[in-house]
Amino acid sequence: MSLTPAIKNGLKAFVHALGLDIRRDKPRFNPRCVTLNPVSVPKGRVLLSYVLDPFLVKPGQPVSTSHTHHGESVLIAETWRKHGYSVDVIDYRNHQFIPRKRYDFFVSARTHLEAIAARLNPDCVKIAHLDTSHYTTNNHATYTRLLDLQQRRAFSLPDSARLVEPNRAIEHAHYGIVLGNEVTLDTYRYASKPLFPIVVPAAFHFPWDADKNFRDCRNRFLWFGSGGLMHKGLDLTLEAFVGMPEMHLTVCGPVETERDFVSTYYKELYQTTNIRTVGWVDVAGAEFRQIARSTVGIVYPSCAEGQAGTVVNCLCAGLIPIISRESGITVDDFGLLLNGCTVEDIRSAARYVAALPAEELVIRARRAWEYAATHHSHDAYREAYDKIAQKIIAESAKQPTATNRETN
Repeated sequence: MSLTPAIKNGLKAFVHALGLDIRRDKPRFNPRCVTLNPVSVPKGRVLLSYVLDPFLVKPGQPVSTSHTHHGESVLIAETWRKHGYSVDVIDYRNHQFIPRKRYDFFVSARTHLEAIAARLNPDCVKIAHLDTSHYTTNNHATYTRLLDLQQRRAFSLPDSARLVEPNRAIEHAHYGIVLGNEVTLDTYRYASKPLFPIVVPAAFHFPWDADKNFRDCRNRFLWFGSGGLMHKGLDLTLEAFVGMPEMHLTVCGPVETERDFVSTYYKELYQTTNIRTVGWVDVAGAEFRQIARSTVGIVYPSCAEGQAGTVVNCLCAGLIPIISRESGITVDDFGLLLNGCTVEDIRSAARYVAALPAEELVIRARRAWEYAATHHSHDAYREAYDKIAQKIIAESAKQPTATNRETN
């Protein structure tokens, strides 16, 4: 007997409510460990717990551009190999990993650093690779947004928050490498560990569009983000543009995956003439390139980030950023940092940009594009990470004993 979708969903909900969801025990990660050797005899070993996927692609296949961390994981491994280390790469979700070797360095995302670090040789130097604001900062910010939305719309959207799991990665690390700027670093300073900022490497770089007509697109803006739509300010952006019929907003992101958000903002997303909802797009694809050509800037009032990769990719496309300071990106003199992230703040910033002379828009867009090409390229990331690795290697050589490397 075949079950209808409604009955299947009902059974799933019932089983989940009883705490018997058998899927929770199935591995949600690839358990493989990929070893990358240097060109010469290894001087030591590094365990890298980050994104495993790019190391599993077939030879000749490109690394995914769906998220900046794919390319970043490759760059990290390349750096340690360059310094003569053999690198073992595991998935950052692999909490079951049991080390069978001695490691000189352990580079890990926040997720399971504490657990795996306890299984390593005591003299291993532990480096937290932190891609978000500290979880207390992040979760406080997203709950504050939830409360604010609840008061505005009389509805709660918990599935549209972006919660970071509690972790003590920085407390159990000797060093922290933090994706972001000083805003992000400040959330980790309490631990009194050496911190190194590093920028997100863009997934894709565009040539400068010399034929873009800034007079025609001056009133057209983009919101582009991944999951956690409320956390990343799509609700505020939609409300702002509904009140500005002279402006146009294109929405790119996995909107349909957050059904409660769509239900709450259906009118704004699909029934408002000056708002177009596209859904998720590949930054390396033709559709995104066409959107960027017809758009003057990106609006991204996120409440907490490490460093927003979607904004970085939009800078590479020459879009002028209107962002929150919590987005973790430096905008120099080409973009706008929102004083707050209210609906009126967003409207004021969008109208300010739209009122600028076309010549000024060209200058700002070009500066954004040049800034991204200089600071967010893979070469820039490689150079910055190399300097950090050199410093950590040199300092660790001066403190070779386990006693000198206590983390607490």
